[in-house]
Amino acid sequence: MSFSTEVKEELEKVVSGSRHCQLAEIAAIVHFGCTISEDADDGKKVLLQAENEAVRRKYFTLLKKTFIINTGTVKVLQAIRVFDGDKQVRSLQEGVNTLLVKNSCCKRAFLRGAFLCVGSMSDPLKGYHLEFVCDFETQALQLQEILHSFEVEAKIVRRKRYYVVYLKEGAGIVDLLNIVGAHRSLMNLENLRIEKEMRNSINRQVNCETANITKTVNAASKQIEDILFLQKHVGLSGLPDNLREMAQVRLSHPESSLQELGGYLNPPVGKSGVNHRLRKLSEMADRIRA
Repeated sequence: MSFSTEVKEELEKVVSGSRHCQLAEIAAIVHFGCTISEDADDGKKVLLQAENEAVRRKYFTLLKKTFIINTGTVKVLQAIRVFDGDKQVRSLQEGVNTLLVKNSCCKRAFLRGAFLCVGSMSDPLKGYHLEFVCDFETQALQLQEILHSFEVEAKIVRRKRYYVVYLKEGAGIVDLLNIVGAHRSLMNLENLRIEKEMRNSINRQVNCETANITKTVNAASKQIEDILFLQKHVGLSGLPDNLREMAQVRLSHPESSLQELGGYLNPPVGKSGVNHRLRKLSEMADRIRA
């Protein structure tokens, strides 16, 4: 089961106790999950065409609670008439009446219904992306406005004939899940985010250590190469005492770090002193090569 499906199954069970919030969520489901068709006999009617079973179950649960309708007598895809104040079928392009989403709690319910119908979310382990795919620009703009009212940054992009409202930040997605009441999914997402961040942190540390080891090995190889070159062409006996001792210690301990090499010298020398002597040996080798 995908993470997006888990969120929707959780949202199906979140039912507000206030009738005005229930109306806002029904409005969202009708607005995003229905189409308007016209029949010669029955006139215009609104048809629920939700592929997700959770949307259909939630829709009829809300109808039963809000209008006290016996859903046992209603078929899943049965058309219902939706009228505005003038007894005319309201166009889905007009957006939901702002009175339905005036209160903050109603906005939460509206977003919940919208996500059930047209929302989706990518696998958090692969990336953070949540989106609402809208048929009309007015729908996308209204969603964006409601999200902004909760200080959730959402952007709109045109994708073929659709208008997509999307979030790409993990923090914004967490905020949205909290707003719509998907608290279990929120905790799962936070756990996945922590796991992902820890894995990335460990990978960065390993990469850093690997790079340092590679750098140390390459530097040691170059130092030994220079010392062997000096030994072959001028001999180590002719070098100053401090450089000769440094060359011998490096040849004897090719795998040691600069700090460890300093401990083998008599008297011991710090890391910077060891680095200075090895650099002197490399400069002498480069001059001879030149």
